[in-house]
Amino acid sequence: MAGCFSSGGASTAPSAEQEGQTGNHSAENHQPPVSEPNTSTPPVTPDPVTEQLNRLSLEEKIGQLVLVGMDGTTIGTQAKEMIEQYHIGGFIFFKPNIQNATQAVSLFNSLKETNRSVNPIPLFLSVDEEGGRVSRLPNSLVKLPASGTVGKKDNPDFTRGLGQLLGSELKAFGLNVDFAPVMDVASNPKNPVIGDRSFGSDPNRVSRLGVAEMEGIQAESVIPGIKHFPGHGDTSVDSHLGLPIVQHNIKRLRSVELVPFADAVRAGADLVMVAHILLPKLDPDHPSSFSQPIITGLLRKELGFGGVVITDDMTMGAIAKHYDIGASAVQAVLAGGNIVLVGHEFDKQATVLHALKQAVLNGSMPMKTIDERVYQILALKQKYKLTDKSVPPVNVKQLNQQITGVLNRFK
Repeated sequence: MAGCFSSGGASTAPSAEQEGQTGNHSAENHQPPVSEPNTSTPPVTPDPVTEQLNRLSLEEKIGQLVLVGMDGTTIGTQAKEMIEQYHIGGFIFFKPNIQNATQAVSLFNSLKETNRSVNPIPLFLSVDEEGGRVSRLPNSLVKLPASGTVGKKDNPDFTRGLGQLLGSELKAFGLNVDFAPVMDVASNPKNPVIGDRSFGSDPNRVSRLGVAEMEGIQAESVIPGIKHFPGHGDTSVDSHLGLPIVQHNIKRLRSVELVPFADAVRAGADLVMVAHILLPKLDPDHPSSFSQPIITGLLRKELGFGGVVITDDMTMGAIAKHYDIGASAVQAVLAGGNIVLVGHEFDKQATVLHALKQAVLNGSMPMKTIDERVYQILALKQKYKLTDKSVPPVNVKQLNQQITGVLNRFK
């Protein structure tokens, strides 16, 4: 359209008649020069994400779609195989993986070193570090309060400061993803899994404080993964053990559960974790973690989320007791998800990776879908400038002083 643009304004050049009146030059000397039309195409700026995507093999693309856990406190043969053979996109670490600060940094650095020797894409290295009872980092760090305690203060500045502390802690250890904050509204006092992990029962308070913590984590160049979409606050079953069923309709969800997620998306959320919850009024056949009406219809289309979607751990009882993990993983990607989280058991991780590859080879998963999902993952890694660069030993004393300073300032 730029080539067709005309200002439509009056010309400021003198007319031939005016020139003739002044007697300076003939009208012929003021005919505009005839120029050849510009048919050259303006240079296209290459998209670095597309360039990176186009260099990946099918196996490397499939690897980016899966985040795995590992056994032990050092890099073992299975973790190496996940990196070298399966080109895995990243790892999640649990308390048994982390003994102390020295060991943790050594483990994370060794994974990065292994990955950068064979893979062009840096790893996601993630934990659930929420504060309170859900903490994976070493016990030598001063503990941060649970979100329920933070919610009672209802101070967004304090909460943003806590988010920055979480980001600072993870960054010091060389981690780059924190599955926090919890955006669930604690509307059910008998909920066996959320409780004080939520900022409270008021959707607006959860939204206000959740967004503040998310922004604090982002400020430290660590990716926050908000959870557990579309809301795990009114469940009576722990999805680690079984499949929660929630009978809310869309009107109820929009007025309570979805409020914090919608606000977080508007505030620039980059990563959303989807829960294993069956919502029969929205999708009677699939839990939200692999439901097209919930991931694509609700999260992407209605809320306008264009970032990365990750499932909750597919080895949890909600899935393992009711569904085939390979088929569920394929459905999660087809439904609009990007990353399948498989936190435990090497065999299950390999099953998911094989199922995703086979779905492409047999035509049930279009290559276009794979490319779209991986593009979003690579874009997120580039946005946060992820690298596999090793980090130095953690100065625990300095981190604790920083933590104590923030906690004391808001007493």
